[in-house]
Amino acid sequence: MSLQKNKGNLIIISGPSGVGKGTVCRALLEKYDDLVLSTSATTRKARSGEKEGREYFFYTREKFLELIKKKAFLEWAKVFDNYYGTPLVYVQKILQQGQDCLLEIDVQGALQVKAKWPTGVFIFLVPPSHEELVRRITSRGTENEAEVQKRLKQAEVEIGHLQEYDYVVVNDFVEEAVEKLRAIIVAERCRTIRLEWSERKLFLNKERRF
Repeated sequence: MSLQKNKGNLIIISGPSGVGKGTVCRALLEKYDDLVLSTSATTRKARSGEKEGREYFFYTREKFLELIKKKAFLEWAKVFDNYYGTPLVYVQKILQQGQDCLLEIDVQGALQVKAKWPTGVFIFLVPPSHEELVRRITSRGTENEAEVQKRLKQAEVEIGHLQEYDYVVVNDFVEEAVEKLRAIIVAERCRTIRLEWSERKLFLNKERRF
C-alpha cells in the first residue's frame, strides 16, 4: 500500500471590503495551478463579455429558489434584488478530482459553509491597519462619505468574526500575502486528518519497514 492523493481541500478566504481579497486570490491562482476557483451562481443578468460557467452560472430566479429548497447550495445570499450562491455539486466535483477548491466569499457566506463543511480551511484577510483600510476604500473614488462609513462599519462587524476562522493573514503586500496563503494550503494537505483511514493504518503496521 502507498499513499495516494486524497480528496482536495475546501479553502475559504474572507475579509472586509477593501482588504484586497480579489487581488490576492487572482495572484494566488495565477502563480499556482493546483487550485481551482469555485464559480458562483447568480440570478442577475450576464454582463457584456461574461461567459456562462466562467464568471458565474446564470440561473433564473425560479431555478435558484428551487435549488435553495433542495439545499443545493453550500451558501447563498440575497444582495439587493439578486441571489448569489455556491453550487454544492460543483464544489464536490472539484474536490473528488483531488483538487483544492478556493472560495472567495464574505463572512456571512463563510459561516454558512463552516456549519455545513467544518473541515474546510477558513482564512481571514485583514489590512495592516485601520488607516490603510480607510485609504483603500476611499481611493476607489466610487463611494460617497456615507457609503464609505457604511463599509467601515460593516468591516468592524466582519472583523469581529475573526476568531471563527482557522488562520489570519495580513495583506500589506500582495506577494507576501500570497506566499503565506500558499504555506497554509500546503501545510493543510499534510495534516493527518486529511489521510484516509486505510492510509493511516499504513503507519500503524508494525511489520512495515521503511
